Amino acid sequence: MRGSKPEDGRHSTPDSGSRPRPWLQVIGSLALFGFLIGLMIGRMFQPNPLWLASVEVTEQGLQLWFNVEPKVRADHIDGAFFLRVESLGREQQGQLHLQGKLVNWRVRREERELLLRVVAARPLRGEWRAEELDGRWRLTVSLAYE
Repeated sequence: MRGSKPEDGRHSTPDSGSRPRPWLQVIGSLALFGFLIGLMIGRMFQPNPLWLASVEVTEQGLQLWFNVEPKVRADHIDGAFFLRVESLGREQQGQLHLQGKLVNWRVRREERELLLRVVAARPLRGEWRAEELDGRWRLTVSLAYE
């Protein structure tokens, strides 16, 4: 049987400096777990993103359908009518008849907004209003020539 004398100046058991330190791993695991739980809770309380569901042509203009209330800014530039909505959605375009003449409209994305542009041969004047129907929001755009 061998004694407990050091061999070559070292003990037979490893020294405390080379022992694994589980506390660092435990604290790191708890931090990661807390971060993931925080992300899940944040997603639960995040509001629904505004989404353009569809665009319908009417006799006097357009109807845009959204899932939540839209934030809208309107503008008239050089006889064209512009409507900016902070929303997600796909690009669309089409034509409508206003007083027997064709009017072109187009929805396109610009960064985090959708831009509705309505252009005709004569200068246009546009008005809009939003209302809630059956849990969805309808944005009605009424157009007329100046």
